Amino acid sequence: MSETFLGLPAGSIADLAGDPADIAIVGIRHGMPYPEPGSVAGTSEAPSAIRHRSQRLARFIDHFDFDLDGPMLPPSPGARHALRLVDCGDLPTSPDDGEGNLVKAEEAVRAILAAGAVPIVLGGDDSVPIPALRAYAGSPITVVQVDAHLDFRHEVAGIRDGYSSPMRRASEMDHVERIVQVGLRGVGSARVEDVAEARAAGNLIVTARQLRERGARAVVELLPEGATAFLAFDLDGLDPAVMPAVGALAPGGLVWDEATDLLQALTLRCRIAGAAFTEYVPALDVNERGALVVTRLVMLLIAGIARRRS
Repeated sequence: MSETFLGLPAGSIADLAGDPADIAIVGIRHGMPYPEPGSVAGTSEAPSAIRHRSQRLARFIDHFDFDLDGPMLPPSPGARHALRLVDCGDLPTSPDDGEGNLVKAEEAVRAILAAGAVPIVLGGDDSVPIPALRAYAGSPITVVQVDAHLDFRHEVAGIRDGYSSPMRRASEMDHVERIVQVGLRGVGSARVEDVAEARAAGNLIVTARQLRERGARAVVELLPEGATAFLAFDLDGLDPAVMPAVGALAPGGLVWDEATDLLQALTLRCRIAGAAFTEYVPALDVNERGALVVTRLVMLLIAGIARRRS
């Protein structure tokens, strides 16, 4: 791996057992493809593009962060970082082996968890959270999804584990206690019956307009204090003015302050057990704007985890 996220130490998932970390970055480039994947096929290049753009911020990792009103990571005596961070590189996935990709992704996330680290996944399309969430079996979690779309289709073109179905699959997992879906708007693959079934399953659906009216903190306060949460962040949940490099643009999404307020409130109220950032398409990016947005979101999530622990 020539470049790591923010210049962090490179490692392997296998090494975590003997050389533990608090947070492990891992790229999962491929999930379960559809017969006609469309523009999301370009999401496979996202992890490397994010790592490349992050290099320009690596030298500022200990500087003052005005989004946090302090250093990005709280100081830790005798160490450069408050948390032990490692970049485990990309899994050896393939665009032609959906079933194999799911197995590799689930095994990798499970191994990271077994080593006591929090996995932060760089996708890949939005089928990637399905195997990631399966890895938490036996450990109750709340899923907080940021997305323009409901992602509650039972199947599309005979595929049950594709990027239109992650929240449907999550709702079927015994260890997923609740799903909170934030940022929905416009029209996507969801049909009227899909929305009804998501609500019947107990999902809390918060549209982008509702979040804007209530505020991010009020939405997060609907979660129990201290809940264990997995953040599934589909980047088309952001407004196109903030994140233009996605395959399914939808006006009216979360603006930067709303997204960062949501991250801050979530990390203060909940224990973050993992996260996945998906649907960034580097081929649609201009001047690496999208890569910068993802880099900053991951940085702020790490900073929030550090502050809660300290």
